[in-house]
Amino acid sequence: MRKLVLSLMAVFMISQGVFAAGEFIVSDIRVEGLQRISPGTVFNYLPIKVGDEVDTELSTNAVKALFDTGFFTDVELRQEDSVLIVSVKERPSIASIDIRGNKDLRDEAIEEGLDNAGFTEGRIFNQALLDRVLQEIRNQYFARGRYSATVDATVSPRPRNRVGIKIDIDEGQVARIKQIRVVGNSSFEEKELLDQFTLSDSSVFGFLSRRDKYSREKLLADTESLRSFYQDNGYLNFEIDSTDVSISQNKQDIFITIAITEGERFVVSDVQVESVEGIPAEELEALVTVKPGDVFSRRAVAESRSAIARTLADRGFAFAQVSALSDIDQENNAVGFTFAVDPGAKVYVRRIEITGNTSTRDEVIRREMRQLEGSVFSSEQVQRSRVRIQRLGFFDNVRIDTEPVPGTVDQLDLVVSVTEKATGSFLFGVGYSDADGVLVQASVNRQNLFGTGKEIDFRIDNSSVTQLYEIEYTDPYHTISGISRSFNLSRRKIDSKEANTAEYIVNTLSGGVEYRIPLSEYNSLNLSLDLEEIDLEATDETPPEFTSFIDQHPTSDDLKVVAGVGRDTRDSIFFPSEGYLTRASLEFSVPGSDLEYYKTEVRGSWYKALTGGKRTVLKVAGELGYGDGYGDLDTLPFFKNYYAGGPSSVRGFDSRSLGPRDTGPTPEAVGGNKRVTATVELLFPVPGAGDSDDKRFGLFVDAGQVFSEEQSIDIGEVRVSAGLSFNWFSPIGPLSISYGVPLNDEDGDDIENFQLSLGALFR
Repeated sequence: MRKLVLSLMAVFMISQGVFAAGEFIVSDIRVEGLQRISPGTVFNYLPIKVGDEVDTELSTNAVKALFDTGFFTDVELRQEDSVLIVSVKERPSIASIDIRGNKDLRDEAIEEGLDNAGFTEGRIFNQALLDRVLQEIRNQYFARGRYSATVDATVSPRPRNRVGIKIDIDEGQVARIKQIRVVGNSSFEEKELLDQFTLSDSSVFGFLSRRDKYSREKLLADTESLRSFYQDNGYLNFEIDSTDVSISQNKQDIFITIAITEGERFVVSDVQVESVEGIPAEELEALVTVKPGDVFSRRAVAESRSAIARTLADRGFAFAQVSALSDIDQENNAVGFTFAVDPGAKVYVRRIEITGNTSTRDEVIRREMRQLEGSVFSSEQVQRSRVRIQRLGFFDNVRIDTEPVPGTVDQLDLVVSVTEKATGSFLFGVGYSDADGVLVQASVNRQNLFGTGKEIDFRIDNSSVTQLYEIEYTDPYHTISGISRSFNLSRRKIDSKEANTAEYIVNTLSGGVEYRIPLSEYNSLNLSLDLEEIDLEATDETPPEFTSFIDQHPTSDDLKVVAGVGRDTRDSIFFPSEGYLTRASLEFSVPGSDLEYYKTEVRGSWYKALTGGKRTVLKVAGELGYGDGYGDLDTLPFFKNYYAGGPSSVRGFDSRSLGPRDTGPTPEAVGGNKRVTATVELLFPVPGAGDSDDKRFGLFVDAGQVFSEEQSIDIGEVRVSAGLSFNWFSPIGPLSISYGVPLNDEDGDDIENFQLSLGALFR
């Protein structure tokens, strides 16, 4: 800047001298001193043209205009007769930029910052811009806790008026929080207060959590958490007086001191709720969790406001305002609240627009909507609509936005935005399951056939235990009311020799139809009818328990009916975080079938998110099954028996290994007509996986057992295991890995700690 001022002063003096004879008219303009910049560029910025009358003011403005381009370090105007001479000295250009010493901050990140600042090879060199770039790099290191980092630059001349720039970086060490102190507290121990923080002192295992890495944003969030803690415990007048952050001389240790004033503890003296026309006052009052005599809690007040607002939104008051007006009695340390409600106008949905569906027909999405056009707006119905659309499995993302209708106060539009994903697939691959061994799979699946929501699936599975050929067609909206219908045809062969169970061979040819009938938003009824042709074969190792049945019933034709009722409130089919699934089913062959039997099962799973992001989830599941013969058959057919053990029931025990065994020379599991299983599992995201939802860890406790007809269910015989699981929707199919440790195994139990399943659905 000093040089610019001096140059301008010099030009002014020159102008005074050169043009002392008076103003002159420019007959020509000549530019001197150019190397890379073209004369046309100078003429473009120069405010003087041929034919202009030049005076001192115009010449001064011309010099300033050329300096402002940033292309030149010196500009001089001269007059030779009526010719204007523009003499310039160009700034050097950047020939190269060499970055050295950086490890924590990648080259790409630094180069992106240089590009954004316009400081790249080939550009005009500007020292001021270089200084700003260096400071920005320092700031990036400071944001990473490297306060001792130094960033310097060396500028070296190169031929043809160019410069080379070398940026030397010494990253230093990451500064850690040495100590956090809270002063001014008397009602709570400092340790309890620091438990509210995400930041913490340095510790032996600090490198794992990185909680001792200072961040101004995290500190601000922690002080707000501290404020919330006090105000949720009655300290209405709590104040944070100061937050002092200091760093050691070597810039390695950070010390944080937070000074507070607790104030007095307040109780709630009175609570009132304003009434809303059309909604009983008792209903709104029941939503308020703040009661007279309670210790004041800001969280309870906020939750009460939100509950009232949600209820109003569900009744059509989409823009309702709920305020908690406080009446503070400082003398008696009491506070009263009046929940003032301004419901606004009842809002109706004018139109529902759908965007982003390039393949899926509008009707497929609209039939899942529970919020309808022309009806009163309901936030609950909008949320339920989003969940139902997401559960179709056709979209990566579903968002529903509200847009007020211009010129109205009682109408809005809904915009349903979807991002489609591939719903058709051809799969040929190899998988593995501890239960079935190596799986060779081939399938052609189209979940959203021609964008109609219908599905067709052809599948071949060939493992050491099971050979399956199956084709299935499903119309999820066979009727406009949502009744779905499926047709299936399959041939299945099971050879139990490789299944760790007593040996037998069964060939089944079946075909049938299934209906799913919605009874309510969450409840449904399933009915299926299948005709089965069953052929049984014995092997040299088939136990006596099976051979007698095979001799009596080598072939059979059965008409099988499966009826079930279920309730499903889960927010996702694959990785639920909220809700539950319960099912009760009855499978039986109709009277007159060759094999008359029945099986009944009750199962359920419950999910509860333990964190706000719904990524840490508690799962509780269980199942109870019972089967028997009827009519001329006094036992459940052995190939319909229940089994337990393995990835799908009790991990840590070999697949299908629990329960009764045959009386042969090498006893194997034969299953039973009764089964009981239970699971408690804590599911959480994989550390370092970011926001990815395709994988998760789990800590589990499994329990289960099967019992024969001669046995009663004995809880003392139930096997229990515990361990760690990992589930991943990998590119080659669902992958499930578990390591289970039996907790009460007995002699004769088959233990298998490590279990793997690839290409099969998660349990």
